[in-house]
Order: sequence, then structure tokens, then C-alpha cells
Amino acid sequence: MKTLRTEVAVIGAGTAGMTGYRAAKAGGKQTLLIESNVYGTTCARVGCMPSKLLISAADAAHMLHVAPRFGVSPGQVRINGKAVMERVRSERDRFVGFVVESVDGYPAEDKLHGHARFISPTQLQIGDHTLVEAERFVIATGSTPIVPDEWRAAGPRVISSDAVFDWDDLPESVAVAGTGVIGLELGQALARLGVRVTIFGRGGSVAQLSDPEVLQVARRAMTDELDVRFKTKVVDVAPQSNGLGVIVTSEDANGKQHTEQFAYLLSAIGRRPNVHKLGLENTGLQRDHQGIPLYDPHTMQCGDSHIFIAGDANNERPQLPEAADHGRIAGDNAARYPDVQPGLRRTPLAITFTEPQIATMGSSYSELCVSHAGRFAIGKVSFENQGRSRVMLQNKGMLRVYAEYATGRFLGAEMIGPRAENIGHLLSWAVQAGLTVEAMLDMPFYHPVVEEGVRTALRDLAHHLQHEPAHDCPCVDCTPAP
Repeated sequence: MKTLRTEVAVIGAGTAGMTGYRAAKAGGKQTLLIESNVYGTTCARVGCMPSKLLISAADAAHMLHVAPRFGVSPGQVRINGKAVMERVRSERDRFVGFVVESVDGYPAEDKLHGHARFISPTQLQIGDHTLVEAERFVIATGSTPIVPDEWRAAGPRVISSDAVFDWDDLPESVAVAGTGVIGLELGQALARLGVRVTIFGRGGSVAQLSDPEVLQVARRAMTDELDVRFKTKVVDVAPQSNGLGVIVTSEDANGKQHTEQFAYLLSAIGRRPNVHKLGLENTGLQRDHQGIPLYDPHTMQCGDSHIFIAGDANNERPQLPEAADHGRIAGDNAARYPDVQPGLRRTPLAITFTEPQIATMGSSYSELCVSHAGRFAIGKVSFENQGRSRVMLQNKGMLRVYAEYATGRFLGAEMIGPRAENIGHLLSWAVQAGLTVEAMLDMPFYHPVVEEGVRTALRDLAHHLQHEPAHDCPCVDCTPAP
């Protein structure tokens, strides 16, 4: 076994790892990038980019479906599943190629392939071939989709989202477990492309939403179009006798069970940080109940150690922009250690590319019920009768906006509705800039645009700010659950 010595070792070559590597190198440190799998980020290979390719195909099919409502009759619509998936895979491979090309540009001596495991606070063993001794480390090992063992036992027709983008054709049917971002995005896209889809949700959650009024509107919007079964859990999965599908048994809130056959069961119940095979028990780091090292979210430093953690591995905000920021902060601080400094943490922004789109920005309703209980006002707008939304036949959804009573400072928003990806950016910028509601209402609003709905919500919010109740809390329940 050979031994390598370096100043900084970065474990994982995804978005966080590559950004961390570049930051540490920019800090003037000798840096080694270690990867156990193929190069290519989760986003490019199995995440945001291939999913948007599938969603774009679904949007094209949906527009043809609703065209007659505009007085336009496109004729017979035929969806070529093989052609759809060929484009998804081809463009996916193109995006992955850009990432691989970037990694190929790194010096050969800076790259090492194999599974890394701590054997001491300053040593990694890579596979069975290399010992790495380093002064500082960045853990950027990403995450893995969760597929329960009892489901996986039903065979290869039980999959995670990773497998969807390797299909060479669209299946006849798919059961989706989970009403989070991945389950709803892929479930709706597949349904719009002609696949029979049923989505099971153990509770009543919809993507990242926490505001009860927005949630209610979102559930209605999803069930209007899709076979979404809230408060229904998958209790058994078995293989079909011919091996060409699965038999799924579900149970609703009343205890009634229902058994159906599908070509696939897609597990979209979450992702697990890849920290359990890193030998973290040999680092001396304090860890939480999930095995993730305790760390400072402003510096990415684990305790007061020379080890930093970034991206999906720390399970804070599993999104590409956050992973890049985490990696930059971690790599910069690994280079400057022990002179660790807080890095730039941006205002939270999360977008789900369903239709209607879903966005949360700044502080969420549930967070404000903890941090500002009784001290924040709410304004809202429905998109049902909003002018531009009706013009586009996209008049579904609701926006709720939040501000602090004492200062009028804008705190955040949650929404489901048209153009949420654009509105989300505008409102998150307002939060980060520290704008008041009054200052936001002084901004220009054109006509007719969806953003006029934002103005309506802000005007409602301004009204509530002027009439602070004496003893009222807008939270449905700000106390912990029993």
C-alpha cells in the first residue's frame, strides 16, 4: 500500500467536492480530490438536469392537450416514448460530459479513485491500495436515494429516481411513493406523457411547503390532475409472477387496503447522506442521531476540528446552489485553517418544477412559527382570478407573504402558482436585501404580468402590518407536537 501526503483532502467529486477542491487550490494549498464512483454530479447525471428534460417533454405534450381550450386544435397527439427517453439520455450525457471534461482538466496528481475511509483524524485509507495523510479534510460525499430493504426485495422493478433516466422507453405504469419534490416532479411528468401513475403520500405534505393555506391549495391542484393519494402508505410490495412488474398494496387513513399492479414502483421518499461508511467513528467528531458530524453552517467546520463537511453530506439544504456554496466555504476554510471565517450563506430558495410550480423563499411559515410566533403578519393572493394567469390558463395557486410587525421587514414567502421559479428569485432577493414591504411596493410592476399578483399579496400584507393584533398568532399551532 502506497502513502500519499497532502495539505487538503477532499472526499467526493460532486458539486460540493469540485467547488471545495477549487477553493482549496485557490487558497494555495496542495489538494487531493478523491472519488469512489463515476465523475459527474448528481444534478447532471440523475437529478435536476435529466428531470427537467423529462418535464419539458411532458410540458410539450400537456400544451397540446390544453390547446383546444384556446381554440387551437392540434390534431392527433402521439407520444413516442423511445424518442422522449433518447433525448433525455442524450442531453443528460451531454451535461455529464461537461462535468467530466472539467474534472479531466485537473492535474492527474490531484485525483485519486477509490472509497475513502478515516482510520484516524489525519489519515484516510483508499480502497486497499493507498494511505492518504492530510492536514485538513472536506467531506463532500453526497447522498443516496432511500429504498427500503423490504421493497428492494421485490426485485429490479423497485427503483429510485436514479434509474428512471436510463430507461429506453416509457413504461405503461408507475407507482410513486412520496409526495416530495422528486415524487411530484417525476410523477406528473410521466402522467403527462401517457404513463398510468399513482402517487402515494404517507401524510399530507406537498414538496417543501409548510404553510397550511398554501398546502391546501397545492393538494387540490395536484389531485385535480393526478391520482395522488394522501395519507396512504405502501404496506407491501411483491414481484409479479412474470417478473415484469410489481404488486403494490397500500393502506389509507381508514385502514382500508388496496392492491394494484404496476410496471415499476419508484421510491421517492427521500435521500440519505453518504456518511455511514466513512469511518467517522475514528475521527473523534461528535455526531447527531443520523451519524452526521455536528458542524457550523456558516463555516462548514465540524466542531473545532480540521474537518469540514459540505453539500448533501451534511443534509442541510440538498440543492445544487447550496452544495456549491457549502463547497466554496469548506474549501476556503480548509485552506485557511485554523483561521476559519464565516462564508456567504444566501437566502434560502427552493423550487419544485411541477405545474403549478412550487417555491419557498426566505423563512418558511413553519420556521416563523418558531422564531417569530405572534410577531409576523401574512398577506396573500389567489391566482384563480389574477389577470395574466387566466390569460395563460394557468390560474391555479396561492402566494402567501410574511413580514415582521415591528420593522415591516419582508421575511419570506411560500407559493404554488404560475412562474414561481421567477417570482421565487425576486422575493428571495428582497429578503436578502433586507427590504421592507413598503420599499417593495415602491418597485415597478408592469401590466399585464403574473408579478401583479405579488403586488396584490404585498398590499394585503401592508394592510395587516398596519393593524397588528394585540394577542394574535397567525400560526395554526406553534407548539411542538405531542
